[in-house]
Amino acid sequence: MSTNKNNYQKILVLSLVAIAISAFFAFDLSQYLSFSYLKANQLQFNDYYQQNPWLVSMSFFVIYIVSVALSVPGATLLTLMGGAVFGFTWGLILISFASSIGATLAFLVARFLLRDSVQNRFGKHLQRINEGIEKEGAFYLFTLRLVPAFPFFMINLVMALTPIKTRTFYWVSQLGMLAGTAVYINAGTQLGQLESASGILSLPLIISFTLLGIFPLLAKKILNIIKANQVYKGYSKPKTFDRNLIVIGAGAAGLVTSYIAAAVKAKVTLIEKNKMGGDCLNTGCVPSKALIRSAKFKSHVSRAQEFGFKASETDFDFKDIMQRVRRVISLVEPHDSVERYSKLGVECLQGEAKITSPFSVEINGHTLSTKNIVIATGARPFVPALPGLDEVGYLTSDNLWDLEALPKRFLILGGGPIGCELAQSFARLGSQVIQVERNSRLMKREDPEVSEIVQARFKQEGVDLRLQHQAQRFELIDGQKTLICTDKNSLEVSIVFDQLLIALGRKANVTGFGLEVLDIPLAKQGTIAVNEYLQTKFPNIYACGDVAGPYQFTHTAAHQAWYASVNSLFRGFKAFKADYSVIPWATFTDPEVARVGLNELEAKEQNIAYELSQFEIDDLDRAIADEEAHGFIKVLTVPGKDKILGVTIVGEHAGDLIAEYVSAMRHGIGLNKILSTIHIYPTLAEANKYVAGQWKQAHKPEKILGWLEKFHQWRRGG
Repeated sequence: MSTNKNNYQKILVLSLVAIAISAFFAFDLSQYLSFSYLKANQLQFNDYYQQNPWLVSMSFFVIYIVSVALSVPGATLLTLMGGAVFGFTWGLILISFASSIGATLAFLVARFLLRDSVQNRFGKHLQRINEGIEKEGAFYLFTLRLVPAFPFFMINLVMALTPIKTRTFYWVSQLGMLAGTAVYINAGTQLGQLESASGILSLPLIISFTLLGIFPLLAKKILNIIKANQVYKGYSKPKTFDRNLIVIGAGAAGLVTSYIAAAVKAKVTLIEKNKMGGDCLNTGCVPSKALIRSAKFKSHVSRAQEFGFKASETDFDFKDIMQRVRRVISLVEPHDSVERYSKLGVECLQGEAKITSPFSVEINGHTLSTKNIVIATGARPFVPALPGLDEVGYLTSDNLWDLEALPKRFLILGGGPIGCELAQSFARLGSQVIQVERNSRLMKREDPEVSEIVQARFKQEGVDLRLQHQAQRFELIDGQKTLICTDKNSLEVSIVFDQLLIALGRKANVTGFGLEVLDIPLAKQGTIAVNEYLQTKFPNIYACGDVAGPYQFTHTAAHQAWYASVNSLFRGFKAFKADYSVIPWATFTDPEVARVGLNELEAKEQNIAYELSQFEIDDLDRAIADEEAHGFIKVLTVPGKDKILGVTIVGEHAGDLIAEYVSAMRHGIGLNKILSTIHIYPTLAEANKYVAGQWKQAHKPEKILGWLEKFHQWRRGG
């Protein structure tokens, strides 16, 4: 109801504006705003003003406001008239306020009519502009107002589409337009000597105004350079450097940063205090996916009858499963090894790095000088300060891989990606898994129906889900490890277990290597505060990967590493803002969950309009043949268009299927082109084409099809 009311109001305002502008041209009011008319009637205007000063002043004031608000031609001539009739001082006061009020009215009308639709449609692409305007909108508006070459009515329109506050727009406009207004009013006082309005602004004056407008930008740039140099006060900068770049941390971000630096022939040193490859290789992605694969194989054995076998069983020792996990790590390890990176030209050092100045890093008692530093120290499992936790003991994703025996009663605290992947895997291997999550559903960042599908599978496979349970403390009761938590009714619940896994997210590693010495600030989420170029407060010190956020994925760490490496090595010549516009991710439960861009939950939270196209995978031939006929693909598109806003896939190999949509979004390919692309039959990838077909079906041209039906009927002789 409120939406319809808002639409009616917009139509009414638009109609009134259209009528007013039409009347201006229909009654040829522009003839009264010509230079010749103004000169011919100057004496008459002056006489009438002397007789009725307040009436003329207020009438002129209102007319000026209306003309500016409607953006009709004539503001320049009205300004000249103001100078000619009222003189410089009174004319400047009247016109300065009238022009600012009129501009603000035009701004408000444009904002009311256009901003919501523009932001809803292009909000994702305008995010950086919006953030810049919120931070420095007044500064940029002021520079635009100083330059008469920029049409003022266009400035009103463009600024209306941004988040700048109305009061800021008003006072900055009044201040910024003051110099230009004064020039025109002064010219108006000399109206008798002017031959045309174009004579007011000579080429030198236009250049002067342009330089005046550019000056704040140049001043800002100079101030930024001065400010950047001030942070180095108290530090001695070497005349020469041993290295172009030192990278701290040999996880995904550090390895890619070093690789790129070596590829462009920079002298780079990579320092790691533990194992090359970081969490991903040693305790994260690689071991967890190896475990997931073994657990999935066992689940397939238990489904033998679905595949046409009367019965099947497996006999295994959990030690062998963990041995396989370690074997997989050893097979992947050479990709991230010291030997490989040394051959690529990277100097690899083992030890604890300590940043001692913006240009030096200490390791093993030696100080290395460097022009740039990239911090890629990653993150570690977050462990809450719950009473009794140390007494009962706990595992995290760091030390889980040291297990030699399968836990009988395995309590997993956390319902995010890590907790879900490991809960299902251990349940499939035979543990009695109790998963505790304080929210009302697992995987809270995904749409509710995604959580429902995963939860249904978990329950089917024996996972004891305890949703809306808040952990309070741990106790040893009669020698048994026990979690005391509260349920949704605030009642205490006791859960007995043998082993505990904490899977409550990860915390950035920001201590122990010198951030405190340099007083490098942290962001509110505990990561290192970086700008859009991934610079810390020191322009030559960068951070990337989990330690910088905002995403904690291996692929985003590698993505950021490119920016950190290139920006650090070529700063002063070219710099690139980190691009997070198309970030995919997957949770490797069964069924897998993969996503890129917006889901419905986020679209609604951000008030972004969308259309939904959905294909149920249980209707796909290959999924039926594989006994994996479950899940769905849903695509959010711009209303009325095939432009993709986001995709969620739930089903077998969702993490692989999403790649087509990641590429499509990255390169601006819509559903029409996906539909016209040949997909091999029978494959799961056909689902991508079928969901595009769903969109096409919903947008078929009904009128044209009606005409074609009649055409074919005519061809049949009917």
